[in-house]
Amino acid sequence: MSATATVTATAGVIAAATVTAAGHVNPVLRVAPAPPAEAAAYFRASLAFHSDVSDVADALAAGGDPGFVLVDCRSTESWDQGHVPGAVHLPTALVPERAGELLDPAVPVVTYCWGPACNGATRAALALAELGYSVKEMLGGFEYWVREGFEFETWQGTERPAADPLTVAVDAADCGC
Repeated sequence: MSATATVTATAGVIAAATVTAAGHVNPVLRVAPAPPAEAAAYFRASLAFHSDVSDVADALAAGGDPGFVLVDCRSTESWDQGHVPGAVHLPTALVPERAGELLDPAVPVVTYCWGPACNGATRAALALAELGYSVKEMLGGFEYWVREGFEFETWQGTERPAADPLTVAVDAADCGC
């Protein structure tokens, strides 16, 4: 027997798990990857629901109408601590009662909250979608906006931090993705 043996799934689909000669199951392939057509549908759908901070920043920096409104769904205290320039402040809890006065239902909305460990932007996006708005969530939230070195506003003025080299290519025009 070779050093690795592949346990195949039914109908010749991609391997369900790779088992080493020592009997170790590869944790990455314990569940087989989806077939390519299913994977393409999933990732296409993911892009319909999400954007990242770099793409939002590029769209806002292009000048003119970016084609969407950016909504900061955090508390007033969080907003004052720092927010993306041009964002609309609409805390998640106030979406049902205030969305109609602040947002045009014909314009797509992009929500953001603190960061990857916060689901406030997801809850705000859900509330907006249930009200009939087209909506995406900005992955990374305000945390990654700041970590990537984009300008932000506080109650004291505008700040632009140095980019974190763990989140963005600091010596390149873009990350290449």
